[in-house]
Amino acid sequence: MKILIINGPNLNLLGKREPEIYGTQTFEDYFKIIKTKFPNTELEYFQSNVEGFLIDKLHEVGFSYDGIVMNAGAYTHTSIAIADAIAGIQTPVIEVHISNVHARESFRHKGYMSKNCVGSIAGLGFKGYDLGIQYFTSQLP
Repeated sequence: MKILIINGPNLNLLGKREPEIYGTQTFEDYFKIIKTKFPNTELEYFQSNVEGFLIDKLHEVGFSYDGIVMNAGAYTHTSIAIADAIAGIQTPVIEVHISNVHARESFRHKGYMSKNCVGSIAGLGFKGYDLGIQYFTSQLP
């Protein structure tokens, strides 16, 4: 099983950025941990601050991977293009947010990609990524 984790803008600053919201762990350190939790799953990680690069990655893997766990960051609330890319691929996507976007600023309450995802997880910290991967691995026959 191949699963890609995609993180969008500013998530390269995890561990430094707003630790009261996002914690002090880097995503790279977390990714090493999560790979040990799912030893029978081929996990890959991609991060970009550029909307077009995120769309290109969705197109690249969206017909050959078993699942995508995506935190599009602020693009969740602004990018119709990412929502369209998710709608246009075959690989199912689970939307993840580290913070509870519904408990934050009102502009974060609406997301464009959710309707094209198989599910959304918000507010559980890095655990949301674990749950997204667990969903895909539980779909095995």
